Amino acid sequence: MIFIPEMTRRNLRQPLSTRLLVPLAALALAACGDGEAAPNTGGGGRGGGPTAAPVETGLVELGTIARSVTVSGVVEPIRTVGVNSQLSGALLTVEVEEGMRVREGQVLARMDDRELAAQEASAEAAFNVAEAAFKRAEQLYQNQVITINEYERDRTAYAAALAQLEQLRTRRGYAIVRSPLDGIVLEKRVEAGDVVAPQTQLFRIGDVSTMVVRVPVSELDVVELAPGATASIVFDAFPSRTFTGTIRRIFPSADPTTRLVPVEVALDAEGAITARPGFLARVTFALGARSNVPLIPASAVVSGVGGQAVFTLENGQAMRRSIQTGLTSEGKVEVLSGVEPGEVIVVAGANTLRDGAAVRVVSGPEGSQAPQDSNTQTRTSGGAS
Repeated sequence: MIFIPEMTRRNLRQPLSTRLLVPLAALALAACGDGEAAPNTGGGGRGGGPTAAPVETGLVELGTIARSVTVSGVVEPIRTVGVNSQLSGALLTVEVEEGMRVREGQVLARMDDRELAAQEASAEAAFNVAEAAFKRAEQLYQNQVITINEYERDRTAYAAALAQLEQLRTRRGYAIVRSPLDGIVLEKRVEAGDVVAPQTQLFRIGDVSTMVVRVPVSELDVVELAPGATASIVFDAFPSRTFTGTIRRIFPSADPTTRLVPVEVALDAEGAITARPGFLARVTFALGARSNVPLIPASAVVSGVGGQAVFTLENGQAMRRSIQTGLTSEGKVEVLSGVEPGEVIVVAGANTLRDGAAVRVVSGPEGSQAPQDSNTQTRTSGGAS
């Protein structure tokens, strides 16, 4: 036995014309409905259709881009010389302090040289005796009074006395410590009254005529650098100011452990005056600079299964376009292929878009075919139906 619901049995007892009337009326209402009931593909209508996504747009522009690398180093003089003691003895005076500018030959310290002075006086007396004996022997030899052996003996004694005197004079001269170059006293390691041994370092003098920063650069990046190229420098002590430097030299070999190559960057005049030895500097090198290439904001690039892409604006719709990118620097991306300069692309809001989605431009160019108000267009087409 087949069970038939009560409502179905009542409908079957009605005439055929009545049973067909209800579905036909529903179809007529659907066909003759107004524009507000039609699906809204343009977005923004009240009919329940999808809403146009707000986006910001921009143009593909031509410009210059370069990959950059930033490394840190310490500011230092181009040359640093350690001034050592040549004698052992006590320091009578120390005449400079750290930070003082000194000239080449300027006295830095004086040592007790009284013992050397006495030795020099003794050697000078012995020299005078030897000199007088040699002059007398020279006259006697010319007059053939003495033999050649006697003459050579006195001449040798004279030469030995002269050498002894010159040696003591030189050693006594070491008692006055002088600066070997023009520069600044970077370090003073002794005080008056200290007793020092030979080769004890007393001072460090820096040649500040040129200030440099030596930074380690990866072997992968250093091949794109050359002497004479410029670099931008920021000191941690002056974070809001940017200075300019020039690559002075690139060392010939890399560290075998870190694979880093030292690069020496000379500061410009302003940077050399501003920076002090020991300041931390951050040096930025521009690598592989390219000019007149298509550039887009990095925010415009979206990634997916098919690779990188952007959304172009066409007739009020966002169309996904695959691209190939190159260098990225300072928020800009080089485009190798996929879009052309002058095209309108979505630069903000692209991450939520799908291919062919309706969009509403809130900032930026709208393209030659993009409508001013997609909601108005949707209502007009809906009313026409």
